Amino acid sequence: MSTIPFNQPFAAGKEFEYIRQAIKNVHTCGDGPFTKKCHTFLEQTLGVDKALLTTSCTHALEMAALLLNVQPGDEVIVPSFTFVSTVNAFVLRGAYPVFCDVRPDTLNLDENKLEKLITPRTKVIVPVHYAGVGCEMDAIMEIAKKSGVAVVEDNAHGLFGKYKGKYLGTFACMATQSFHETKNFNCGEGGALLLNDPQYIERAEIIREKGTNRSRFYRGQVDKYTWVDIGSSYLPSDMLAAYLYAQLEVYEQIQAKRQQIWEYYYEHLQDWAEKYNVRFPIVPDDCEQAYHMFYILMPSLEKRQALIAHLKAQNIISAFHYLPLHLSQMGRQFGGKEGDCPVTEDVSDRLLRLPFYNDLTEADQARVVAAISEFH
Repeated sequence: MSTIPFNQPFAAGKEFEYIRQAIKNVHTCGDGPFTKKCHTFLEQTLGVDKALLTTSCTHALEMAALLLNVQPGDEVIVPSFTFVSTVNAFVLRGAYPVFCDVRPDTLNLDENKLEKLITPRTKVIVPVHYAGVGCEMDAIMEIAKKSGVAVVEDNAHGLFGKYKGKYLGTFACMATQSFHETKNFNCGEGGALLLNDPQYIERAEIIREKGTNRSRFYRGQVDKYTWVDIGSSYLPSDMLAAYLYAQLEVYEQIQAKRQQIWEYYYEHLQDWAEKYNVRFPIVPDDCEQAYHMFYILMPSLEKRQALIAHLKAQNIISAFHYLPLHLSQMGRQFGGKEGDCPVTEDVSDRLLRLPFYNDLTEADQARVVAAISEFH
């Protein structure tokens, strides 16, 4: 019996053709023709002031921390239920992480717990749109504005998802995207910084170009470029951008396929889930999800681990997800302890992600459903 992987990188069709073009262009390093195509596509489709491809979503978050002048002693509020990059980017600048629990329905940062975590040292709030379902951005932005705190959307899961009809990643002053091989649109490793406030654009270009004003030089605004600020090398190769552009230009077809996969699981596992007290993802009415993953919440850790083993015995690979950051080795160094984020601690033990990738066939999905339906 063939193995059904948890994830499988996807090629939409023109990736290799575009990579060959990138090589022929004799511009395989960063900010070549395909990088510019990706920038234009993201800016025009999402309506953001500026999009800048990066080597990863982690690096886009690091750029955000630099742009917001995060300093040692500043506090950054992050959900405990997220990937380590969300917090690491700010801790690298000396920030102190403050972990917020998540809502029991969407598993997004709980806006009702936010206000009491804000102190005079709070510099940034980083909501994460878990599974591509939007956080309660109206409430989060209102709290941040009242407190004079910046917001950075970690939208690694949520490209083309919407909250109240508006694209995720377009609410805060800046947002980050991921194009890692596990995401809806990928180039192996990659990311983007989305800027919704023009005041950050010029400095973002400088930081991304190793602290130089090289972008201004290429636009003919200065006759030579030099070191003007701190920065690093955050530009992906134009060959990676070529791979990514082949996927972005057919984004509607990719999203439609992922919606079909998500809805198949939802429809065919519903009776089993109700019978055995298993919870499905919850998508609020004012959210249009990005169809990034399909997860289930098992009744207990023991049941979750048993189902993983049951599926593996049938060559089907499933996966749990984030461990609570506040209980990690580093999280405890920052004062994290049991009971700080009870919802996170609970769902982390019970959540199971099913195989989900762009070219998952209906026959393989039927195998997954049949295997799960045998488990009780």
